[in-house]
Amino acid sequence: MSEVVLVTGGAGFIGSHLVDRLVNDGFKVRVLDNLSSGRLENLRRHIGSLQVEILNVDLKDSWKTLEAVRGANAVFHFAANPEVRVSATNPDIHFNENIVATFNLLEALRRSDVKEIVFASSSSVYGEPKSIPVSEEAPIKPVSVYGASKAACESLMHAYSCLYGIKAVILRYANVVGPRLKHGAVYDFIIKLLRDPSTLEVLGDGTQTRSYIHVMDAIDATMTAWRRSENTFEVYNVGSEDWVSVNEVADVIIEVMGLSGVKRVYRPTLHGVGWLGDVKRIALSISKIKALGWQPKMRSREALAEAVRELLSEIRAT
Repeated sequence: MSEVVLVTGGAGFIGSHLVDRLVNDGFKVRVLDNLSSGRLENLRRHIGSLQVEILNVDLKDSWKTLEAVRGANAVFHFAANPEVRVSATNPDIHFNENIVATFNLLEALRRSDVKEIVFASSSSVYGEPKSIPVSEEAPIKPVSVYGASKAACESLMHAYSCLYGIKAVILRYANVVGPRLKHGAVYDFIIKLLRDPSTLEVLGDGTQTRSYIHVMDAIDATMTAWRRSENTFEVYNVGSEDWVSVNEVADVIIEVMGLSGVKRVYRPTLHGVGWLGDVKRIALSISKIKALGWQPKMRSREALAEAVRELLSEIRAT
């Protein structure tokens, strides 16, 4: 009989790609999503499948969460509010959607005796590092409530791992891009340029530095870490092997879209970032997860170009 794997946030961007992979690998998948940012359209190939069960459940409802967890062999926790910019204006959203939801989920694991969890964390837990790339040993000093909420979730998982023997694999993702993406700078740039191909508004001064990884590489890394991590609690950075500026991101998008003469209008805040809680430079050292046998297939510019082509295809098909 196939193992049952629960994916929270399974109708979201990364979560839905993970569901695809788990199904292809022969698992029975139970998707738990409140559809606040996830979309059933992302799971359309699985609707009606006997291999996938889709539950419209909010993790803030502790009773329904407990019922959803029962019978699962492992849990992939990808449910969260993904909008970092919300941190500055509505910090309660990340407290409730990320921290409270994660606590309820961990309690459900404890009470149901489920012993494995894989958590989608973020490079935002590092805040503004003094140098890049940062390793997993770098200080945790988030500068956004989003990053702080992810760090708090990691700490909760460490405690539950120590107290109750739950194996926890933490994945600190760089900027993940690819089909089904509906938030972040890449998607925003594409939408802006489709509306007005002559001008591009850039939040920040354009020199902010990031690492980008294609979602297929991110899913490969996720499965590798889950299958090969041997310790009760382990943290892995997941990113590409290089990094690019926001201006270079714009260059790639403009090139793929076949545009020229695009005027850029910059909207920097203090220190040249795009918004309160944004960071100037972040990129990840991935030597630890590479030691498990994983290697990204694409570098940042390749991942961006492929993602832009995929997103344009999706947008034009609607």
